[in-house]
Amino acid sequence: MAQRGRRSPRLSGDDRYEALLQAAEQLLDTRPLEGISIEELATGAGISRSNFYFYFASKDEVLLALLDRVIAEVEARVAALPREFTREPAAAWRRAIGAFVDVFSAHRGVSVAAIASRHRSADVLALWSSSMQTWVDYSRMVIQAEQDRGAAPAGISAHDLAITLTLMNERVLMASLSGESLAIDHASVLDVLSETWGRTIYGAAGSPS
Repeated sequence: MAQRGRRSPRLSGDDRYEALLQAAEQLLDTRPLEGISIEELATGAGISRSNFYFYFASKDEVLLALLDRVIAEVEARVAALPREFTREPAAAWRRAIGAFVDVFSAHRGVSVAAIASRHRSADVLALWSSSMQTWVDYSRMVIQAEQDRGAAPAGISAHDLAITLTLMNERVLMASLSGESLAIDHASVLDVLSETWGRTIYGAAGSPS
């Protein structure tokens, strides 16, 4: 897993540091990372180009800092999700999947930039993978509990189901956020994913009990 919290508390609390991150996220909502210049980032933060390098060595470091914050949000959201699905499991799964959709949709530009950069940056890949691992660990635990209590049939292991369904979430959501031609309308993503998880975990009827 990539090192989290690489910046010192002094820098992370600096208004100019925060302004750089805010400017970067706003720009990423309109264009890819490679289309954004250091000059634009500095201007957006109200600092000079030379001052930019006091905070970051490159645009990739800016993306890493933004992604680090998204992952912190992921971990907080997952920590708050229920671990007990014996009552209304369908609704509980929808809330869990909704948290996944909400976090990455709220940070669309950062998420799309991370997906585009992860194959050329080992640091981005490690951070992104850690966010997916958080969802896999949570889902595996709940799926295993549902299988153990007989609500979900045994067969595919909870571990393998959790990985498969989490990767499905990632691909379906990122295709939607990226505006790919082969993509589900974003307004329908949560409905489709929730239904697919239910049918996969509990059987074709998709009616957890």
